[in-house]
Amino acid sequence: MGRILLVCRLAVRDLRRRRAETALLLLAIMAATTTLTLGLVLRDAAADPYRSTREATGGPDVVVVGGDRTGRLPGLAELEKLAGAPGVVGHSGPYPVVPAKLRAADRTSDVQVVGRDTAPAPVDQPEIVRGGWVGDGGVVVEAAFAAALGVRVGDPVTLDGRSFTVVGTAVTAALSPYPGASCIVPAGCMSDVVPGDPAGAGPPAGLLREPGLVWLTRADVRSLDPGSPAHVMNLRLADPDEARAFVDAHRGGQGGAALMQTWEDIRDDATELAADSQILLLIGAWLLGLLAVAGLSVLVGGRMADQTRRVGLLKGVGGTPGLITAVLLAQYVLVAVVAAVAGLAAGSLAAPLLTGPGAGLVGGAGTPSMTVSTAVSVTAVALGVAVAATVVPVVRAARSSTVAALADAPRPPRRVGPLIAVSARLPVPLLLALRVAARRPRRTVLGAVSIAITVGGMYVLLVLDAFLAAQPLAGAYDGAQVEVLRRVLLVWTVVLLCLAAVNAVAVTWATVLDNRHASALARALGATPGEVSAALAAAQVLPALAGAVAGVFPGGPALFAAINAITGGDGDRAVSPSPWQLIALVSATVLAVAALTCVPARLGGRRPVAEAL
Repeated sequence: MGRILLVCRLAVRDLRRRRAETALLLLAIMAATTTLTLGLVLRDAAADPYRSTREATGGPDVVVVGGDRTGRLPGLAELEKLAGAPGVVGHSGPYPVVPAKLRAADRTSDVQVVGRDTAPAPVDQPEIVRGGWVGDGGVVVEAAFAAALGVRVGDPVTLDGRSFTVVGTAVTAALSPYPGASCIVPAGCMSDVVPGDPAGAGPPAGLLREPGLVWLTRADVRSLDPGSPAHVMNLRLADPDEARAFVDAHRGGQGGAALMQTWEDIRDDATELAADSQILLLIGAWLLGLLAVAGLSVLVGGRMADQTRRVGLLKGVGGTPGLITAVLLAQYVLVAVVAAVAGLAAGSLAAPLLTGPGAGLVGGAGTPSMTVSTAVSVTAVALGVAVAATVVPVVRAARSSTVAALADAPRPPRRVGPLIAVSARLPVPLLLALRVAARRPRRTVLGAVSIAITVGGMYVLLVLDAFLAAQPLAGAYDGAQVEVLRRVLLVWTVVLLCLAAVNAVAVTWATVLDNRHASALARALGATPGEVSAALAAAQVLPALAGAVAGVFPGGPALFAAINAITGGDGDRAVSPSPWQLIALVSATVLAVAALTCVPARLGGRRPVAEAL
């Protein structure tokens, strides 16, 4: 048969003979590819509801604010000129905008009140979610703001002391949903400026604190503010992609540029939550990638130890080192390709669960379309993880002696005088555990690194969870947004712990296979099966303890500092986990590793001595 067919048949046969190990390989790579896929497609999935809202409402390409009483903004005449500027094919407004204080039941909030016509507008006609459109004495509340405030159609509210009835809730593409809405009124928002001095003077007067958005008729707005309110106008361009160039070309008046907003800016604000989720998932994907490399290196090393005689047989019947390398490497390449496909499918289907449209947008995220670049990136990462973890042990096995491979002799232990002197005075399980760990120092280090990565990731998760717990009070996110980010952290936590568990089992099983002769010899010299099993488990617990301590410090703080450097976050507002939380984290890690390693260690310690020897 041809060389390629031979390599594929031998690789598939090896995978079928060791199905449990193949499943572990698949899970390890799939965990990283799924998380990476989630991070790559999340932003596109979240943008779909905004696009739906923009289509349903006839969203503007540029939103312009001006015509206020201060004279610091472009006047109404200049706004009218913009409506006739080259490239503008439609507009609505100018509409009056005033700040007000809304009270509903026992809750009070700052709002921006926009005066609208009862007739539909050609540009930016808010889409009614419930109820109807504005009329005399009726107020329409932006849907996300209404959900946060607990307001329903028919409820009475007051605006600056005047009574109104909620006649509807609606969504718009001219402003990002609450609480991320930008300020329309010239007074500005609390979130746009630095709060007052530390001496307690407080924020400057006139600022709005996280304002919501409501619509009234023009006459009702004039009754709230009979003076000269600010005005907002919505423009539609012949080419929406030229919105940024249009804004740059029509900067007018002092501060005028800050009060012209493109639809891309509004979209970015509306999908900011998805961007935060994307950052968390991409960071998690790279952590899982490192964890997968560490685990796969151990698992592949164990498989190579178990395949030594097969390598000798292939070389004995004429297989060249190149052919054997191709056969061994093809196994992991095939697993990596399957894991990449599975990760792409799982990540694409799970993305909408983390990017619900929210109350302020219409439409659903659905299943995002898979781009070629995303598929290529995820597949490349899967192949990179597999090759990086397997190339060294595969090449070493292919270059081994044919006679030595056929004999499948046990690896001679390294004689370390100080270690022998120390271990000789220890109980039998610890004596054997230290010598087992010393036989494969690289494997011991990889196990400790795997635990350090896991604990460092858990440290960051504790910090982020504490940060999110304070956000509904601080106002950066509302409760629903916090829940979305908590779901992202939950995904990261579950996948991280599952992959760490797979690694712990893989390391123990590889150690059992590699020490089958040494364990049998120890039992022949008087060690009990229980002592051998305890030694194999302790050989993983000791590196786990060292890795857990390193993950708490300096691994956790260093990882969090790196995340802040990548994302440009403000680490000063983060709250470090308490000492009791860190102690509990280290203890739980050691206990979990001990529990996970008991079963494979017990199986390896009870293998018949004569069979092993």
